[in-house]
Amino acid sequence: MKNRAFSTFYVVTACAVLHLLVDALCLCCLYLLVSPVGFEGVLGVFITYNVLAFLTQPLTGAIADRVKHGHWLLLIAVVLLALAVLSTSLVTLYFHPSSIIGWTLTAILLGMGNSLFHVWGGKQVAVQSDNDMRALGIFVSTGAFGLAVSMVFYSWVLLFGLLIALCVLAVPFALRDTVSHVRFPSQKHSLPMSYVILLLLLIMLVVGMRSAVGTLFTGGLERTDIVIIMLGLLTMAGKMAGGWLCQWMGIVRAMVAVVVVVVVCLFIDAPFAMLLGLFVINCTMPVTLYFANVLLPGREGLAFGLLAAALVPGYLLAYI
Repeated sequence: MKNRAFSTFYVVTACAVLHLLVDALCLCCLYLLVSPVGFEGVLGVFITYNVLAFLTQPLTGAIADRVKHGHWLLLIAVVLLALAVLSTSLVTLYFHPSSIIGWTLTAILLGMGNSLFHVWGGKQVAVQSDNDMRALGIFVSTGAFGLAVSMVFYSWVLLFGLLIALCVLAVPFALRDTVSHVRFPSQKHSLPMSYVILLLLLIMLVVGMRSAVGTLFTGGLERTDIVIIMLGLLTMAGKMAGGWLCQWMGIVRAMVAVVVVVVVCLFIDAPFAMLLGLFVINCTMPVTLYFANVLLPGREGLAFGLLAAALVPGYLLAYI
């Protein structure tokens, strides 16, 4: 039992740190790539990256559920991200800084590397922790802070530091078959497939609405460096706290409390309400992932990918 608990702690912690490194590396690459010519007029680069990073996750998640040797997914993801760093360096140093080919190649490498990593990590944590909401929250939380760090501190030193740390931390996973050494979640159901599809669509709708509301809470804040870091920390803390909150209060009572607080914060035009609303709305993140995994036992990669793809319509709705 102690060995099992230590193994779970190690996997969850390592995957959470890897998540921070991957998201930070991807954004750092993009910022370094486009900063020589300014961020205006390069929307296509970020669209290409986000489409591949998020909307391909249902496909890469389905692949993650079918492969026998999961460590290959992580290995491929790390190679793609390393190639993206190389591409960023070559384009910036040796080619014209506005090279559309270089931009597109880098965005593709980053997007696919990011997609493969997320479904691999989401499946590993769900399976290893037996779909524990606390573990799910810890894993998904760190990416937000990684993005904030790169937005503020992006530099070549940071980029290569992230790449080295990513490669070093990924080695223990890449050298072993991470799927065959863990067990699948014990939650089972006997729902008809039509019910499963309907419930999954409802969960995805909740995820989309959450991303829209979360964007609304941050839309009125001035993006200074301190604010960006604070928003990253609050988002991370909210996702991390959600699982513990549900264990303490129970899922139903915790989610009712979340909805009440979010609605109240939406009607208060003050910075503290925006920050509190951002924290609380993110508490739902591990809950939606938990129920998606329950509905798709043995297909945790697909469950993670579907919810990741559902984030995109929410962001678009909020910006529109």
